[in-house]
Amino acid sequence: MPATNQYDDGTSQLLRWGGWITGTGVAAGILLETLLGGISPTGASTNTGWFAFIVALGCIPFGLMLLTLGVAKWLRNRRLARK
Repeated sequence: MPATNQYDDGTSQLLRWGGWITGTGVAAGILLETLLGGISPTGASTNTGWFAFIVALGCIPFGLMLLTLGVAKWLRNRRLARK
């Protein structure tokens, strides 16, 4: 079993992946509004728009959850390093 580093607790992975997933969701939302027909009161107007809508609604909350957890771990590690 490989030795684990004290500082390798997954914080950087949470921050990196949370940023990528959130960015993907935001990009899908921007594409939906600009190139894929936008959103009407009944939903997206194209099939590709619906796909982008689903991607945005899945990625943004999950990515923000990962980012929040990563920031919390980063703050905790920073507090522990000061002691």
